[in-house]
Amino acid sequence: MEGEPTLRLRIFDLNCWAIRYLSKRRQERVRLIGDTLRQEGFDLVLLQEVWSEQDYSDLKVKLARCYPFSHYFRSGVIGSGLCVFSKFPILDTLLYQYSLNGYPYMLQHGDWFCGKSVGLGRCHRHGSHSPFAFPLSLQLHAEYCRDKDAYLPHRLVQAWELSQFIRHTSKAADVVLLGGDLNMHPEDVGIRLLRGWTGLRDAFAEATHFEGCKKGCTLVPGNCFTDKSELLPFPLGIRIDYILYKAISSFTVKCEELKTTTGPAPGMNIPFSDHEAVMATLHIQRQGQPACATLGTADLALADVVTEARTEVGVGLRAAQQQRYSSGRMAVLALLLLLLQAVAALATLAGLGAEQPFPKLSFCLLAFLALGVLILATGLHLFHTMEVKMLHGTEDQMWMALRALQERP
Repeated sequence: MEGEPTLRLRIFDLNCWAIRYLSKRRQERVRLIGDTLRQEGFDLVLLQEVWSEQDYSDLKVKLARCYPFSHYFRSGVIGSGLCVFSKFPILDTLLYQYSLNGYPYMLQHGDWFCGKSVGLGRCHRHGSHSPFAFPLSLQLHAEYCRDKDAYLPHRLVQAWELSQFIRHTSKAADVVLLGGDLNMHPEDVGIRLLRGWTGLRDAFAEATHFEGCKKGCTLVPGNCFTDKSELLPFPLGIRIDYILYKAISSFTVKCEELKTTTGPAPGMNIPFSDHEAVMATLHIQRQGQPACATLGTADLALADVVTEARTEVGVGLRAAQQQRYSSGRMAVLALLLLLLQAVAALATLAGLGAEQPFPKLSFCLLAFLALGVLILATGLHLFHTMEVKMLHGTEDQMWMALRALQERP
């Protein structure tokens, strides 16, 4: 009701970089994160890259008194790495895995194996019988190389699916909160598409008071765990971790304060992660009249963003079609080679050939090689066929959205 006391909501978001056997000083940092969260007493904690379920279990035990409600989102081969800790009761959860998650043969990157996803948890405010918020924790595909970003089409598909996911799942909520590692700079087309299509507001841009790294950067050269060579074009660092929010019904949300960590944790010689944590303080209050539904951006500007994103997806679609054609041709050639070898072997067994054309060992090795190439090429052809379908489907969806924006009076 109007005049209802303002709710002060404190949110903590962090990409923990907790990869078992690979991340430096992982267990020590996870303990440090748990100790800090227990002392600070946030209302919502959104964590990414908690790849070990044992790490999650340890955090759950340590934080049980401060955050009695929690959930770990399981996905992919090695898990999504997403988890949520909350002071508010979590009524239900949902995990949505993006249709495109990189390439399985890019083993050094590994995004495909973890199954990049968005996790949703529906909460109730204490003393209320209506849904209060949708806290989301997510991570999009990493960039790896900004100059030659082979994953840009996949990341745009993920941003589009995330936008659609938010629009279709937030209708029954009062407030939407989204925190996570988006792996995109604030001016990138994916961020502009996500914010424009959903109306989400950036806590950094809206904060009344800010304290932390310059320009809100969350991947900074001063962090001892970051790869300094990747940040050479960005001497201040980059901002790829976000807390976004919006009011849906009769609520208003304002960001009072936003903070980021700035390297080593207080009293320690190491930071929490290779990313800086983002901490926001939001004020949420019910108003007398429901807020008007809005996309949050002028329709013409949003149409330009959708057009730009659709163009990039189209580029990715043509590249995927070329890869599908190449892998299909390789599979056909390997199959023809196997058939020729089979014919030669049958001719020799039937006595039609004068002599075995190759030594038996070489003949068998060639057959195994052709079989291996056939299996690999067939697998790649099927994967790129699915990739083409997903990119094509996203391109069609963007075209329908663009047409709806252009036809709007």
